Amino acid sequence: MTKKTVSFKSTIRNGIQFAVLVLTIFVGTKFYFFVKQLENGAEITISRPPSVEGFLPIGSLMGWKLWFQTGIWDPLHPAGMVILGFAILTSFFWRKSFCSWFCPVGTISEWAWKLGRKIFGRNFSLPKWLDIPLRSLKYIVMILFVWAVISVPASGILAYFDKPYMKVVDIKMLYFFTKMSAFTGIVLLILVVFSVFIKNFWCRYLCPYGALMGIFSLISPTKIERNEITCTDCGLCTKSCPSDLPVDKKLAIYSAECTGCMDCTLVCPSPETLDFKTGKLTPKGWSVLEIGILVVGIFVFLVGLAKLSGHWHSQFPFEEMRNLLPNIELYDH
Repeated sequence: MTKKTVSFKSTIRNGIQFAVLVLTIFVGTKFYFFVKQLENGAEITISRPPSVEGFLPIGSLMGWKLWFQTGIWDPLHPAGMVILGFAILTSFFWRKSFCSWFCPVGTISEWAWKLGRKIFGRNFSLPKWLDIPLRSLKYIVMILFVWAVISVPASGILAYFDKPYMKVVDIKMLYFFTKMSAFTGIVLLILVVFSVFIKNFWCRYLCPYGALMGIFSLISPTKIERNEITCTDCGLCTKSCPSDLPVDKKLAIYSAECTGCMDCTLVCPSPETLDFKTGKLTPKGWSVLEIGILVVGIFVFLVGLAKLSGHWHSQFPFEEMRNLLPNIELYDH
């Protein structure tokens, strides 16, 4: 495979990442001006973008539990359930592909370490005695969140959804960034700096959302497979792996840290040696273009289906939301 071909195929995933990031910024900006109209008591001329609910994973988890037990779809933040469902679905089919193809935070994290590598000529890896315990942090946080959701009965979730906190939790999430404290700003700055030097620092050690996707990816039928006979042991696959997985030493990668980015398959100089396969379903492996089309296609399909079935837009009246704003600092979970 020529460098030109590798560059083109890498651009497919990078292009999707960039498009989703731009869309996220647009949605965030639109939501900001929507909230401003609420605050100023002005006529609502800017519609509330439902996709902001993608940043409310705990509420979405509660919504899914409620739906499984009662058949009731969360009326407050329905789009969040759709986005979480999409993330889980793609993670099951193609490892943690949501993290490497779609997640805007994952995109920024990837850009950060690539910038660091370009500036300093390399990235740094923590020693195993520190790396492994730190990696467990995101799973511990994820387990605590999941346990908290599981332990609440359906009646409790319904009562929780009726609280003022849940009705304006998306606005509180916005205020986290627009009314950021000095301490929060310093913490975020530290995370960014660490991400420049260490590959995917936030995703690797602290992201509970990614940890949840990793759990579902463990039961995925898709994995990176290496042909030991044709492998030249060049080690390029391992060097390119954003998760620092020993691709060149394994016949197959089962790790929950694999994000399905396919970077390792793109740099492999030996044809039919390293492939992203779903068993006998794809004997020749998935191509980058196929994964890109499927990931984007599934997202568009699910959003369209949710809109047509009335499971995308919140049913919470904007005027009631406006009435809750003056005391928003008093609401907690």
